[in-house]
Amino acid sequence: MSNHANLTRALALLRSVIAARLQVHLGQEESLEVETGGYYQDGSPFARFMDAHEPSFEEYIVLLLALAPRVQPAFFSRILAEFLPEGGDFPELGGARTGHHRGIQPTGETAQFILAGDDLEKRLEVQAMLGGDHWFAQKQILALESVREGEPPLSGRLILDDETAELLSAGQVSKPRFGADFPAERIETGLEWPDLVLHPNTLHQIREIEKWIKWSDTLMNDWGMRRKVKPGYRSLFYGPPGTGKTLTATLLGKYTGRDVFRIDLSRVISKYIGETEKNLAKLFDKAESKDWILFFDEADALFGKRTGIRDAHDKYANQEVAYLLQRVETYDGLVILASNQRVNIDEAFTRRFQSVIHFPMPRPEERLELWRKAFPPQIAVAEDVDWKQIATQYELSGASIINITQFCALEALADQTNRLDRRRLEAGILREFVKEGKVV
Repeated sequence: MSNHANLTRALALLRSVIAARLQVHLGQEESLEVETGGYYQDGSPFARFMDAHEPSFEEYIVLLLALAPRVQPAFFSRILAEFLPEGGDFPELGGARTGHHRGIQPTGETAQFILAGDDLEKRLEVQAMLGGDHWFAQKQILALESVREGEPPLSGRLILDDETAELLSAGQVSKPRFGADFPAERIETGLEWPDLVLHPNTLHQIREIEKWIKWSDTLMNDWGMRRKVKPGYRSLFYGPPGTGKTLTATLLGKYTGRDVFRIDLSRVISKYIGETEKNLAKLFDKAESKDWILFFDEADALFGKRTGIRDAHDKYANQEVAYLLQRVETYDGLVILASNQRVNIDEAFTRRFQSVIHFPMPRPEERLELWRKAFPPQIAVAEDVDWKQIATQYELSGASIINITQFCALEALADQTNRLDRRRLEAGILREFVKEGKVV
């Protein structure tokens, strides 16, 4: 449902509150009299947000102050123009003009003036509202911009969380874009669980993760385990390339309704001191309380064993691992690390995993199932292709079998036979072995 009705009402309320404060300040009225009406209970995202957080009137006004420039860039300029038609400065109102935005952006001083005027006690209450102990900061909804040393702290702008602003205005939060500020891409699959062929022991452990996703809220909240158990779930997937680690993570998201983001470690790790931690902070701050699955592929690069300290580089590398350990441990969602070898991962991480899951190379019986599922029905399989013999003779991963399937299917299309015989299949297998360096 659209936020339009509530936004219209909210901005009208905010305008009346600001106008009333200006009238008192300019001596046009003796006391501040404003409507304290709230919002329509219309089921819109705006209303659901307010229902969930139950802000006081003062908190509601501060939220609207931070939201207004995002909806109406000239909101504050127009109000000031009515009261100061000849122009002029109004330092009591606070506000800032920065960057490309040409309108007035509210600051902590703006909130103090509108809600408290010259009342010192109320001004201190507003200051506390903008501090780190308030639920605005605790839930990362609204913050006060940091200022240069020596400047009044409340001269910083009111910074509304981007996702909160998007929810209160557009009514929905768009998926984050892959880039420098969010070094992760959302991954999806058109495959289903039956398409994934795993060792029975591996599949059994994957089902344990599904149980956590389904029942974690009940366990932590209704059963009171939050006091005893750390939030989130951490799992290590290890095994040779192509054995289904990425596909498993993607299917876990698909079947539990959670977005899966694969972390691009090349954008996270930096040679500059402190930059890796900053990149990680951006990532985890964005993911917090989203129920996302974070998938660190080839995690050895960041989660590898710490070294003895021989120089400054080793010292800071170990600090990065320690910081990462702390963020992973406090993340309230599912974190999956993927590695080719379990021994490559620092023990400090593995001790904190709820599960360590081996993805071995498929056995002959699993390879047989993979071969039988691989080729499209449009391809006629010749009688000289014995899938059981092929599965027994050639040790291949699931990804390698798909590569061979693609090669053979394209060859069949190219010569317009739509047929697979033993010669063509073995040519595809040989090609894959050469690519993997198994045949010289």
